[in-house]
Amino acid sequence: MPTYNAGKFLVSTIDSVLNQTYKNIELLITDDGSADKETIRILEQYKKKDTRVRVFYQKENLGPGVARNISIENANGRYIAFCDSDDKWFLDKLEKQIAFMNEKQCALCCSSYIRCNDKENRKEICIASEVITFPDMLRDNKIGCLTAVYDIQKLGRKFYMPSIRKRQDWALFLTIIKTCKYAYGIKEPLAYYQIRKGSISSRKIGLLKYNANVYKEILGFSLVKSYAYLFFLFLPTYAMKILKRKVDSVRYRNLIEA
Repeated sequence: MPTYNAGKFLVSTIDSVLNQTYKNIELLITDDGSADKETIRILEQYKKKDTRVRVFYQKENLGPGVARNISIENANGRYIAFCDSDDKWFLDKLEKQIAFMNEKQCALCCSSYIRCNDKENRKEICIASEVITFPDMLRDNKIGCLTAVYDIQKLGRKFYMPSIRKRQDWALFLTIIKTCKYAYGIKEPLAYYQIRKGSISSRKIGLLKYNANVYKEILGFSLVKSYAYLFFLFLPTYAMKILKRKVDSVRYRNLIEA
Protein backbone atom coordinates (compact mmCIF):
# COMPACT_ATOMS: atom_id res chain seq x y z
CA MET A 1 0.00 0.00 0.00
CA PRO A 2 1.47 3.36 -1.00
CA THR A 3 0.33 6.40 0.98
CA TYR A 4 0.59 10.12 0.29
CA ASN A 5 -1.42 12.61 2.38
CA ALA A 6 -4.19 10.03 2.64
CA GLY A 7 -5.47 10.63 6.17
CA LYS A 8 -9.15 11.01 5.22
CA PHE A 9 -9.50 7.50 3.80
CA LEU A 10 -6.66 5.62 5.44
CA VAL A 11 -8.31 4.06 8.49
CA SER A 12 -11.12 2.31 6.60
CA THR A 13 -8.67 1.14 3.92
CA ILE A 14 -6.21 -0.36 6.39
CA ASP A 15 -9.05 -1.99 8.33
CA SER A 16 -10.36 -3.61 5.13
CA VAL A 17 -6.96 -5.33 4.76
CA LEU A 18 -6.35 -6.29 8.37
CA ASN A 19 -9.88 -7.67 8.83
CA GLN A 20 -9.57 -10.15 5.97
CA THR A 21 -10.98 -13.63 6.56
CA TYR A 22 -7.63 -14.88 5.20
CA LYS A 23 -5.46 -14.22 8.27
CA ASN A 24 -1.93 -15.16 7.21
CA ILE A 25 -1.02 -11.72 5.91
CA GLU A 26 1.37 -8.84 6.37
CA LEU A 27 0.54 -5.28 5.35
CA LEU A 28 3.49 -3.33 3.99
CA ILE A 29 2.86 0.40 3.72
CA THR A 30 5.34 2.76 2.12
CA ASP A 31 4.64 6.44 2.69
CA ASP A 32 5.64 8.51 -0.32
CA GLY A 33 6.83 11.65 1.47
CA SER A 34 3.56 12.74 3.10
CA ALA A 35 3.41 16.25 4.57
CA ASP A 36 0.10 15.42 6.24
CA LYS A 37 0.66 14.80 9.97
CA GLU A 38 -2.61 12.87 10.21
CA THR A 39 -1.36 10.29 7.72
CA ILE A 40 1.85 9.77 9.71
CA ARG A 41 -0.07 9.57 12.99
CA ILE A 42 -2.39 6.86 11.61
CA LEU A 43 0.51 4.85 10.20
CA GLU A 44 2.40 4.95 13.49
CA GLN A 45 -0.75 4.01 15.40
CA TYR A 46 -1.37 0.89 13.29
CA LYS A 47 2.30 -0.07 13.34
CA LYS A 48 2.26 -0.08 17.14
CA LYS A 49 -1.03 -1.92 17.63
CA ASP A 50 -0.74 -4.65 14.96
CA THR A 51 2.47 -6.59 14.38
CA ARG A 52 1.34 -7.49 10.86
CA VAL A 53 1.76 -3.85 9.81
CA ARG A 54 5.18 -2.71 8.58
CA VAL A 55 5.70 0.90 7.58
CA PHE A 56 8.46 2.42 5.46
CA TYR A 57 9.01 6.14 4.88
CA GLN A 58 10.41 7.97 1.88
CA LYS A 59 11.82 11.45 2.43
CA GLU A 60 10.53 12.74 -0.91
CA ASN A 61 7.57 12.04 -3.17
CA LEU A 62 8.73 9.71 -5.96
CA GLY A 63 5.39 8.27 -7.03
CA PRO A 64 3.32 5.22 -6.09
CA GLY A 65 5.35 2.85 -8.27
CA VAL A 66 8.52 3.47 -6.27
CA ALA A 67 6.58 3.18 -3.01
CA ARG A 68 5.03 -0.14 -4.07
CA ASN A 69 8.44 -1.49 -5.04
CA ILE A 70 9.86 -0.79 -1.58
CA SER A 71 7.02 -2.83 -0.10
CA ILE A 72 7.51 -5.64 -2.64
CA GLU A 73 11.23 -5.80 -1.82
CA ASN A 74 10.46 -6.17 1.88
CA ALA A 75 7.58 -8.65 1.55
CA ASN A 76 7.94 -12.08 3.15
CA GLY A 77 4.85 -13.74 1.69
CA ARG A 78 4.25 -15.89 -1.34
CA TYR A 79 1.51 -13.68 -2.79
CA ILE A 80 1.75 -9.98 -3.61
CA ALA A 81 -1.47 -7.94 -3.62
CA PHE A 82 -2.11 -4.21 -3.98
CA CYS A 83 -4.48 -1.79 -2.28
CA ASP A 84 -4.18 1.97 -2.66
CA SER A 85 -4.76 4.13 0.40
CA ASP A 86 -8.25 5.26 -0.64
CA ASP A 87 -9.61 1.93 -1.90
CA LYS A 88 -11.09 -0.95 0.10
CA TRP A 89 -11.21 -4.73 -0.15
CA PHE A 90 -14.21 -6.92 0.54
CA LEU A 91 -13.39 -8.85 3.72
CA ASP A 92 -13.20 -12.23 1.93
CA LYS A 93 -11.18 -10.95 -1.05
CA LEU A 94 -7.90 -12.70 -0.33
CA GLU A 95 -9.53 -15.93 0.81
CA LYS A 96 -11.50 -16.23 -2.42
CA GLN A 97 -8.66 -15.18 -4.71
CA ILE A 98 -6.01 -17.44 -3.22
CA ALA A 99 -8.40 -20.42 -3.28
CA PHE A 100 -9.17 -19.56 -6.92
CA MET A 101 -5.46 -19.31 -7.78
CA ASN A 102 -4.78 -22.70 -6.21
CA GLU A 103 -7.66 -24.21 -8.16
CA LYS A 104 -6.52 -22.70 -11.47
CA GLN A 105 -2.81 -23.08 -10.73
CA CYS A 106 -2.35 -19.55 -12.05
CA ALA A 107 0.35 -16.98 -11.30
CA LEU A 108 -1.73 -13.82 -11.72
CA CYS A 109 -5.34 -13.24 -10.74
CA CYS A 110 -7.77 -10.31 -10.62
CA SER A 111 -11.46 -9.77 -9.93
CA SER A 112 -14.33 -7.46 -10.75
CA TYR A 113 -14.66 -4.36 -8.56
CA ILE A 114 -17.08 -1.57 -7.72
CA ARG A 115 -16.32 2.06 -8.55
CA CYS A 116 -17.83 4.37 -5.94
CA ASN A 117 -17.68 7.99 -4.82
CA ASP A 118 -16.53 9.38 -1.47
CA LYS A 119 -19.81 8.41 0.21
CA GLU A 120 -19.50 4.83 -1.11
CA ASN A 121 -22.70 4.95 -3.12
CA ARG A 122 -22.37 2.09 -5.57
CA LYS A 123 -21.99 3.68 -8.96
CA GLU A 124 -20.47 1.30 -11.48
CA ILE A 125 -19.11 -2.21 -11.76
CA CYS A 126 -15.99 -3.20 -13.70
CA ILE A 127 -16.33 -6.85 -14.62
CA ALA A 128 -13.12 -8.83 -15.01
CA SER A 129 -12.53 -11.05 -18.01
CA GLU A 130 -12.33 -14.76 -17.20
CA VAL A 131 -9.06 -15.15 -19.10
CA ILE A 132 -6.65 -12.33 -19.99
CA THR A 133 -3.87 -12.78 -22.53
CA PHE A 134 -0.92 -10.63 -23.60
CA PRO A 135 -2.73 -9.47 -26.78
CA ASP A 136 -5.67 -8.46 -24.57
CA MET A 137 -3.36 -6.40 -22.37
CA LEU A 138 -1.82 -4.70 -25.41
CA ARG A 139 -5.22 -3.13 -26.08
CA ASP A 140 -5.52 -1.63 -22.59
CA ASN A 141 -5.16 -2.58 -18.94
CA LYS A 142 -7.66 -5.34 -18.17
CA ILE A 143 -6.59 -5.70 -14.53
CA GLY A 144 -7.70 -3.41 -11.72
CA CYS A 145 -4.58 -2.93 -9.59
CA LEU A 146 -6.59 -3.07 -6.35
CA THR A 147 -7.74 -6.60 -7.26
CA ALA A 148 -4.45 -8.01 -8.57
CA VAL A 149 -2.65 -10.86 -6.81
CA TYR A 150 0.47 -12.55 -8.17
CA ASP A 151 2.41 -15.56 -6.97
CA ILE A 152 6.16 -15.08 -6.57
CA GLN A 153 6.63 -18.81 -5.97
CA LYS A 154 5.59 -19.36 -9.59
CA LEU A 155 7.07 -16.18 -11.05
CA GLY A 156 10.11 -15.45 -8.88
CA ARG A 157 10.88 -12.19 -7.12
CA LYS A 158 11.77 -10.34 -10.30
CA PHE A 159 8.65 -8.33 -11.11
CA TYR A 160 8.51 -4.76 -9.87
CA MET A 161 6.74 -1.59 -10.93
CA PRO A 162 8.74 0.09 -13.74
CA SER A 163 10.32 3.47 -13.06
CA ILE A 164 7.88 5.36 -15.29
CA ARG A 165 5.89 7.96 -13.35
CA LYS A 166 2.38 6.81 -14.32
CA ARG A 167 0.66 3.65 -15.61
CA GLN A 168 3.16 1.49 -13.73
CA ASP A 169 0.47 -1.05 -12.88
CA TRP A 170 -0.41 -1.68 -16.53
CA ALA A 171 3.28 -1.96 -17.37
CA LEU A 172 3.86 -4.46 -14.53
CA PHE A 173 0.95 -6.69 -15.53
CA LEU A 174 2.04 -6.59 -19.18
CA THR A 175 5.47 -7.92 -18.24
CA ILE A 176 4.03 -10.59 -15.92
CA ILE A 177 1.54 -11.87 -18.53
CA LYS A 178 4.28 -11.89 -21.15
CA THR A 179 5.97 -14.48 -18.92
CA CYS A 180 3.07 -16.52 -17.56
CA LYS A 181 0.89 -16.21 -20.74
CA TYR A 182 -2.45 -15.87 -18.93
CA ALA A 183 -4.15 -14.12 -16.04
CA TYR A 184 -7.49 -15.31 -14.70
CA GLY A 185 -10.36 -13.16 -13.51
CA ILE A 186 -13.12 -13.68 -10.95
CA LYS A 187 -16.48 -12.28 -12.06
CA GLU A 188 -17.57 -11.50 -8.50
CA PRO A 189 -16.61 -7.98 -7.31
CA LEU A 190 -14.15 -8.12 -4.42
CA ALA A 191 -13.07 -4.50 -3.92
CA TYR A 192 -14.19 -0.88 -3.93
CA TYR A 193 -12.35 1.65 -6.09
CA GLN A 194 -12.63 5.20 -4.82
CA ILE A 195 -13.43 7.84 -7.47
CA ARG A 196 -11.99 11.18 -6.42
CA LYS A 197 -12.01 14.49 -8.28
CA GLY A 198 -8.49 15.50 -9.17
CA SER A 199 -6.96 12.05 -8.69
CA ILE A 200 -4.37 10.83 -11.18
CA SER A 201 -6.69 8.24 -12.69
CA SER A 202 -9.51 10.78 -13.07
CA ARG A 203 -7.49 12.92 -15.51
CA LYS A 204 -7.93 10.63 -18.50
CA ILE A 205 -6.95 13.08 -21.27
CA GLY A 206 -3.74 14.00 -19.52
CA LEU A 207 -2.83 10.32 -19.25
CA LEU A 208 -2.74 9.79 -23.02
CA LYS A 209 0.98 10.42 -23.34
CA TYR A 210 1.67 8.09 -20.43
CA ASN A 211 -0.29 5.32 -22.13
CA ALA A 212 1.82 5.82 -25.25
CA ASN A 213 4.91 5.76 -23.04
CA VAL A 214 4.07 2.23 -21.87
CA TYR A 215 4.29 1.03 -25.48
CA LYS A 216 7.53 2.93 -26.03
CA GLU A 217 9.44 2.44 -22.77
CA ILE A 218 8.17 -0.96 -21.61
CA LEU A 219 7.61 -2.77 -24.90
CA GLY A 220 10.32 -0.99 -26.88
CA PHE A 221 8.06 0.27 -29.68
CA SER A 222 9.13 3.20 -31.83
CA LEU A 223 7.47 6.56 -31.19
CA VAL A 224 5.35 6.23 -34.34
CA LYS A 225 4.30 2.67 -33.50
CA SER A 226 3.52 3.67 -29.91
CA TYR A 227 1.11 6.41 -30.96
CA ALA A 228 -0.37 4.19 -33.67
CA TYR A 229 -1.21 1.62 -30.98
CA LEU A 230 -2.56 4.39 -28.76
CA PHE A 231 -4.95 5.87 -31.33
CA PHE A 232 -5.95 2.79 -33.31
CA LEU A 233 -5.94 0.10 -30.61
CA PHE A 234 -5.96 1.55 -27.09
CA LEU A 235 -8.48 4.38 -27.52
CA PRO A 236 -11.15 2.37 -29.43
CA THR A 237 -10.82 -0.45 -26.87
CA TYR A 238 -11.05 2.00 -24.00
CA ALA A 239 -14.18 3.61 -25.48
CA MET A 240 -15.84 0.20 -25.77
CA LYS A 241 -14.81 -0.59 -22.19
CA ILE A 242 -16.52 2.55 -20.91
CA LEU A 243 -19.68 1.70 -22.82
CA LYS A 244 -19.65 -1.89 -21.55
CA ARG A 245 -19.12 -0.67 -17.99
CA LYS A 246 -22.21 1.52 -18.19
CA VAL A 247 -24.34 -1.34 -19.53
CA ASP A 248 -22.95 -3.79 -16.95
CA SER A 249 -23.56 -1.27 -14.17
CA VAL A 250 -27.23 -0.88 -15.05
CA ARG A 251 -27.65 -4.65 -15.06
CA TYR A 252 -25.78 -4.97 -11.76
CA ARG A 253 -27.90 -2.29 -10.04
CA ASN A 254 -31.07 -3.95 -11.31
CA LEU A 255 -29.83 -7.29 -9.99
CA ILE A 256 -28.99 -6.09 -6.47
CA GLU A 257 -32.21 -4.08 -6.25
CA ALA A 258 -34.40 -6.97 -7.39
